Amino acid sequence: MTETEPLPPRRKLHIFQLLPNLISILALCSGLTAIRFAVEGKFGLAVALIGLAAALDGIDGRLARMLKSESAIGAELDSLCDLVNFGVTPALVLYYWGLRADTSLGWIAVLIYTVCCMLRLARFNVGNRVAEGEEKPKGFVGVPSPAGAMLALGPIYLVYAFHPVLAPPPWATAFWMVFVGGLMISRMPTPSFKGVRVYAENARFVLVGSVAVISALLTYPWVTLLLLDVVYLAAILVLWRKSARSLRSVV
Repeated sequence: MTETEPLPPRRKLHIFQLLPNLISILALCSGLTAIRFAVEGKFGLAVALIGLAAALDGIDGRLARMLKSESAIGAELDSLCDLVNFGVTPALVLYYWGLRADTSLGWIAVLIYTVCCMLRLARFNVGNRVAEGEEKPKGFVGVPSPAGAMLALGPIYLVYAFHPVLAPPPWATAFWMVFVGGLMISRMPTPSFKGVRVYAENARFVLVGSVAVISALLTYPWVTLLLLDVVYLAAILVLWRKSARSLRSVV
């Protein structure tokens, strides 16, 4: 008889420690359902579901750290869901919305954007695997995939906020998708809220501002989303100019 290695001890998990992975799966279901609504021509619902997926993506990692249930499987699940939710889904939604008039050009833009998102996520995963004792990088390099998805959907915001007459031609939407994909794989510093700290006496202003933004999203969703895209792009430009100045001063 051959000797067999002993099985590893079974580990028990509290039921609440499964919540982060469940949230990741719910985000994936949200992204996939957005594709279904896009096929049916319900683009408003498709955009809302992508936004829901982005909100859930911001919760699962923090919840895993709070519950001390971080795992390699959870990290892989999160990354795979992000590729579908913020790489494949926005590209297909935009394709069904405004790129089918020029099928070849539109599909090229879909492929480029999705590949850029995949490369962005791969770089992020490698950057997170630091050796023990080393400090994780602060801030983001390149636009994160959830922000990239919300930026890429900008042409839809524009049309729904104002008038279908403002609908960009297919080549302009395709160019915008490729541009956003380039931002995701770029080395440009982008805003991150992970390290943001506020003084306790200013917390009330942050809370009031958050309520104002949420209220605006619920009341004027398309105009608000469009303005948030503009503000985010402006913040990227400011950070890029600051980094360029610091490099020149070092030289």
